[in-house]
Amino acid sequence: MTTNETVILTLAQQQAMLALGAALRARKYRFTTVTPATQARVLDRPAQPDAASLRDIFGWSRPFTAEAIDAELLACMRAAGVVEEYDGLLRSTVRMSTLAGEWLFHSAYPTMQEDSVFFGPDTCRFVRAMEQTMAPVRDPLRRIVDIGCGSGVAAITLARRFPQSEVLAVDINERALALAEVNIRLAGVENASTRHSCLLNQLDGVFDLIVANPPYLLDPSERAYRHGGGELGAGLSLQIVQAAINRLASGGSLWLYTGVAISDGDDPFLRQATALLDEAGLLWSYEEIDPDVFGEELETPAYAGIDRIAAVWLVASREA
Repeated sequence: MTTNETVILTLAQQQAMLALGAALRARKYRFTTVTPATQARVLDRPAQPDAASLRDIFGWSRPFTAEAIDAELLACMRAAGVVEEYDGLLRSTVRMSTLAGEWLFHSAYPTMQEDSVFFGPDTCRFVRAMEQTMAPVRDPLRRIVDIGCGSGVAAITLARRFPQSEVLAVDINERALALAEVNIRLAGVENASTRHSCLLNQLDGVFDLIVANPPYLLDPSERAYRHGGGELGAGLSLQIVQAAINRLASGGSLWLYTGVAISDGDDPFLRQATALLDEAGLLWSYEEIDPDVFGEELETPAYAGIDRIAAVWLVASREA
């Protein structure tokens, strides 16, 4: 992994993470990560640390005893530096989710740190939308970039779908890049790699496909994985639209999954994004794929007067 900042995982820790992932895969581990609100409700239920299952340890982020996990897995966790003492018990500092045939490491619950690597239902909707969207007309696709790659799941998905393409997974979060690198190697895709970049600023050239699932909420702590900035969280999504306008190759496409705050039937992101796209002469389609996500945010001052937050899928293309 090549970055411009501090490397989060040493080579030995990375190898231990790969061994841990392979061991969980061999044990047919499965887990679907839910919303933080659902996770909190599940964790309110009583549990026995000495009888913790793999799903308890690596999915629900429950504390456990050393006797509850086999020695091989615990040795891998210790070597990777992903186990900590917790009130006299042990706790994994990473979770592993399964999605679309992949095993993917991301941050443990709760994701309160600034550099947390988020994964959840939004990730599932994003991957499903990519799988169901027709490929750009440009053939073959030479360069693909996943902006704000997080766990790297989008880069892995696209590397499998377009095996002749170079796929770049970029982020400003070093922990995300470290876990994405592990996940890419665990998946065995050789045409994907990680890069440190703020949007596309540290990358050269044009791209045939740009994808992104950026943060889109207004977060009081401004955590990088969650805070979208701008008007009601749409700031980063609009920056990605502009970056795509500047850097899409002829025949290339932008696939953007984001969330929008809607009040009185008005979608300000749609108005602003499509104005940019129309001015640049790009073709676009827009779909509301979930009408109501993160409803608990409506209880916060930032969303006073907002009716709902919707998940949307924007596809924009430059004619060949």
